[in-house]
Amino acid sequence: MTATTPEPPVDVRGRTMAREMAEQPAVLRRLLDEGAPAIRQVAQAIAARRPRFVLLTARGTSDNAALYAKYLLEIRLGLPCGLTSMSTTTAYGARPDLTDVLVITVSQSGGSPDLVASTRAAREAGAITLAVTNNPDSPLAGVSEYHVDVMAGPEKALPATKTYTASLLALYLFVEGLRGGDGAAAKPLPELAEHLLARQDEVRALAARYRFAERMVITSRGYGYPTAKEAALKLMETSYIPALSYSGADLLHGPLAMVDNVSPVIAVVTDGKGGEALQPVLDRLRGRGADLFVVGPAYQVEQASAGFVLPTEGVAEEVQPILEIIPLQLLAYEVTIARGQDPDAPRALAKVTETH
Repeated sequence: MTATTPEPPVDVRGRTMAREMAEQPAVLRRLLDEGAPAIRQVAQAIAARRPRFVLLTARGTSDNAALYAKYLLEIRLGLPCGLTSMSTTTAYGARPDLTDVLVITVSQSGGSPDLVASTRAAREAGAITLAVTNNPDSPLAGVSEYHVDVMAGPEKALPATKTYTASLLALYLFVEGLRGGDGAAAKPLPELAEHLLARQDEVRALAARYRFAERMVITSRGYGYPTAKEAALKLMETSYIPALSYSGADLLHGPLAMVDNVSPVIAVVTDGKGGEALQPVLDRLRGRGADLFVVGPAYQVEQASAGFVLPTEGVAEEVQPILEIIPLQLLAYEVTIARGQDPDAPRALAKVTETH
């Protein structure tokens, strides 16, 4: 009898997250080709009601997408915006007058009870309610007056990736619809996203540099700030590395004191006014000898300890966050794999978090 050599075990760690990250160009393309007309109709209907200001409601990854929408609405439309504290209505029973206020609730699943309850309360208080979800049949969509489908398809990995970039694009198209724009700045995004995903080997080499990091600091300004917050969340929920996210302005107001030449600092540098506002922070970080990792245009990466060059030439600043997060998703994935963990199944997490 001839002995056979057993096949080596197949490493399935992170397979689902990897597949869903790879779907992002197709999701972005589908949203532009198939979803944009419906989003424009919703935007036109809401614009006709002339909301006086906007409140944004979300949790987790969707909260970072909502923060991106806040920048869009305030910069592109001049509409004042706020991020809501749901417990004021769900726990304390407050009932503010929301007449003619646009309340946008962002949720991948549309299933969290506090999101549903706060949206229902907002509608009862006179608000114009819009749900932005990946599930048009969700309870949240059911209690909202309007709905935008981000059309990302089923997402099974616990770390949200494709639903995040799809939510950003859907919110961008919605805001463009409110202002009567055509959203043309988003057209190059699917192809650019493909090019970024094809550079995974480059990110894997960078991950080897940071696999033993005990903490990370992530900073940005302007449109890049939601990317910094989302990157920190991805690193924490997959690799369990404490990752602290700060606006560059806030970083200078105290937290800069903890920066040394050991703990990496990731700077998300948008090519535009946000990057210009971040420049003094980058100068201070370099002056402190920080291990500075830059995600941004080539001239910024060249001045850092390490980095990932983004194709920002000709890309409008307001849509760059849809590209910025992709290498940072890959970094979270690769650092987690390098640390011997499974990014598909972070401990103690569930896909739908039922807060009340």
